[in-house]
Amino acid sequence: MFNPSRDEVRHFFIETWRKQRAGSILTPLEAIAADWITSHPEYHASLAPADPAVIEDYSPERGQTNPFLHLSMHLAISEQLSIDQPPGIRAAHERLAARLGSSHDAQHAIMECLGETLWEAQRTGMPPDTDAYLQRIEQRASRN
Repeated sequence: MFNPSRDEVRHFFIETWRKQRAGSILTPLEAIAADWITSHPEYHASLAPADPAVIEDYSPERGQTNPFLHLSMHLAISEQLSIDQPPGIRAAHERLAARLGSSHDAQHAIMECLGETLWEAQRTGMPPDTDAYLQRIEQRASRN
């Protein structure tokens, strides 16, 4: 999945959740996704194949959280942590997890930094600034 469409991403999570519930064998990526899905029970109904969430156009203006985007960001951050890219993110995550009390909460804090970094890149038309991204994470990790 290097540049999946919106429908491909949604299908991936729906199929992963179906396989998880059926006890089917999961690929390594699906196993990571299934762990994140399990940790977000508020999204389980949205991952039912017949659910209108498949076609839903989530809008922050309507106060909606896009479960597919949220889970995708968890996957992206998990990958970044696994390879420590950008360098230092793993150590910053560990400090955040210690400060916030859980790895999951640390990922949510990092997710805010990632969202801000991606928004800035879209706004400026430039590639994401990984130095600024890591700096945002470091700032959160060092807060008292």
